[in-house]
Amino acid sequence: MNHAAPRLTAIAETILGAPLPVRIRAWDGSEAGPHGAPALVLTHRRALRRILWKPGELGLARAWVAGDLTVDGDLYETLGLLSGILWDRPSASEAPDGAPGTGRTALLRDPAGRAAVRELFRLAGPWPAPAPPAEEAPRRSGPLHTKVRDRAAISHHYDVGNEFYELVLGPSMVYSCAYWSPDGTLEQAQHDKLDLVCRKLALEEGDRLLDVGCGWGSMALHAAREYGVRVTGITLSREQAAYARKRVADEGLADRVEIRVQDYRDVKDGPYDAISSIGMAEHVGSARYRDYAADLYALLRPGGRLLNHQIARRPEPDESAYRVDEFIDAYVFPDGELSPLGSTVSELERAGFEVRDVESLREHYALTLRAWVQRLEASWDEAVRLTSPGRARVWQLYMAASALGFERGGLGVNQVLAVRAEPGGISGLPLRTRTWPAV
Repeated sequence: MNHAAPRLTAIAETILGAPLPVRIRAWDGSEAGPHGAPALVLTHRRALRRILWKPGELGLARAWVAGDLTVDGDLYETLGLLSGILWDRPSASEAPDGAPGTGRTALLRDPAGRAAVRELFRLAGPWPAPAPPAEEAPRRSGPLHTKVRDRAAISHHYDVGNEFYELVLGPSMVYSCAYWSPDGTLEQAQHDKLDLVCRKLALEEGDRLLDVGCGWGSMALHAAREYGVRVTGITLSREQAAYARKRVADEGLADRVEIRVQDYRDVKDGPYDAISSIGMAEHVGSARYRDYAADLYALLRPGGRLLNHQIARRPEPDESAYRVDEFIDAYVFPDGELSPLGSTVSELERAGFEVRDVESLREHYALTLRAWVQRLEASWDEAVRLTSPGRARVWQLYMAASALGFERGGLGVNQVLAVRAEPGGISGLPLRTRTWPAV
């Protein structure tokens, strides 16, 4: 008899203590749940074993990446419906008086909870635990954010094929939040973001610009081509560097742009007139952030400007409780960390910077991510051919979930303009900074 889906629905609702807002379609063809809702499709009972062996987000992510769990319906709608029971549920300590606990211990104290777990084990089928999908980052050991470990983490994320990134990012090859206007295109929005950075930095012909985390060279090329500056771009990704160097040569800008495979901690050829760091600081880590800020400060001349473009999270009531997202850490950005905006500003100020402007682009990143998802899904077969089915699924889930995070305010992204003031406190900024006049 086909009956796995009704059993799974009952189990889920017992464990969650709430109605399941999506349908369940099981490997045996059965289906249960609210009519008209999108469906979670368990293509194999192995999905349950993944979740049982690694309860929580990582188990679900492994099932998704392996193709054991899919969605029939709109992915954004599905993630939105599930967010309240997967990510936004209060912890046991936050539950109101008299409410059931949400932790595993509280579940197993309850007879109905224990029965639900036993039923889930029966449905999961033969053990042992399935191996993690190949796309998962290798286990890491040793101190966080050493140069060797950072290089490996960057390689995991960025060295997956430049053709794949071309497909997702489009001709701009900019992998950070764009700056949108009504009815604008992704390409125009990325151009406008790069130009906004250049104007905030007040670049002038002949200036020296250090682009930290230069990616595929888009910022370096824009600054050299449009503003006549000399640019040093650094990245830890050899694939990115090779791609960027070819673009520089093709545009005839080799006399103005140098691309290096280099850690920011190894740059010693300052002073620079300006530094751009766009979507790189998320890789630095809280333990190293003060050193990062101090290194950039030391590389600037007096009066030089830093534009730090960085994703932020909301602060925790107890910051010691912050934990890195398991899915992101395992499949997307190994060792990446997000900090609250206030922490970033404080660390820049401790390094000696004067922070002069902060601009939130939160809604802009949601639009950017949706555009990238659309490009990925429109060329799905090609994306799979260029990487793997699992890698394409990692990107689809990561970008769609992140888009919702930015739309709902759980994530933010900010451009922080800071200056190394000259002696006497001279900042060199205009009185009405936000006009960002073209030079």
